[in-house]
Amino acid sequence: MISSEMLRLGTSRSVIRELFEYGNQRAAVVGREHVFDFSLGNPSVPAPPEVAALLAKLVCEDPVSLHGYTSAPGAPEVRAAVAEDLNRRFAAGVSADHLYMTAGAAAALSACFKALALPGDEFVAIAPFFPEYRCFVEQGAGAKLVVCPAAQDFQIDLSALEGCLNEHTKAVIVNSPNNPSGAVYTRETLTALADLLRDASARYGHPIYLISDEPYREIVYGVEVPWLPALYGNTLVCYSWSKSLSLPGQRIGYALVPPCVEDWQQVYAAVCGAGRALGYVNAPALFQRVVAQLPGNTADLSVYRENRDTLYNALVEAGYECPRPDGAFYLFPAVPGGDAGAFSRRAMEKDLLVVPGDGFGCPGHVRISYCVQPEMLRRSLELFRRLARSE
Repeated sequence: MISSEMLRLGTSRSVIRELFEYGNQRAAVVGREHVFDFSLGNPSVPAPPEVAALLAKLVCEDPVSLHGYTSAPGAPEVRAAVAEDLNRRFAAGVSADHLYMTAGAAAALSACFKALALPGDEFVAIAPFFPEYRCFVEQGAGAKLVVCPAAQDFQIDLSALEGCLNEHTKAVIVNSPNNPSGAVYTRETLTALADLLRDASARYGHPIYLISDEPYREIVYGVEVPWLPALYGNTLVCYSWSKSLSLPGQRIGYALVPPCVEDWQQVYAAVCGAGRALGYVNAPALFQRVVAQLPGNTADLSVYRENRDTLYNALVEAGYECPRPDGAFYLFPAVPGGDAGAFSRRAMEKDLLVVPGDGFGCPGHVRISYCVQPEMLRRSLELFRRLARSE
């Protein structure tokens, strides 16, 4: 016998991956240039040239040391370098001992959920949210995911969130800049959220943690991304260099348990223990060294702003309703007629691939990942116009 839950997960890909694979199949038939694939959040700009130069230098070093195990939480000198960068940028007040290096933000989130979860615990996701949170929380940590309904502008509906909190709430998950909406939570919103969680923690007699999922932190268009631990002490930060450095396939990130977290040493140790239970021996050693030596570097992210402006303006002119995103590389418009699945299927008939919003907690919307080549995006605009006219 095998686990029916794991069998289900292993035999039914997410709708995002299903569309991506369908796009590959269609490209083999009609040619890649005739497939307009907006399914996957896969950066379309190259990693900065400093990455290639550093890799060329590193691979000439002692291969045994270069490719060997690091300490389970990550190489001490790497964690120290990352801590120094966070202190420089955010006055974070952290050290190497607060960082646990991971294979991307997914591993960081999974370790934090498992570290915190007790039987009967609930984690709250704010719609729209990354669909894999459900898998990480429910199958990975054995807890329950509670979905807070979306606000019209994709900020946080604080009244709705308050109604989701109870004595079983262990943490609230925030993702800003947001996947799939591109919303960036304002300082005003986050300050009110912090007040709400402090009051709820006091009411229920235990900390309610904030878990901040931040892989898009650097991809913003002229707005502030507040440093959450400065607003709410019981905040754990999960980060990845996948988007900022265009390194999604290298799987490198971290979980941060800052000293403002209540009993932070125990929480940090639990994160390390969760990594052990999940089989995370250590994050990729080579790319630990890469990110440690490139503090503050990013890929050329300007193309995403250009794509946002081109696509957003065209969709609004065509009659789509869509809040203007301030970050990440996604648009999340409402679809004509309100049936996102039907809209996505009609788009597929034109080899235009967009993801229905149902799995993100927002039926009636589709996610459009505009981390694509500008020329391809421009060629797709007429297809979006035809879909708006139901052609």
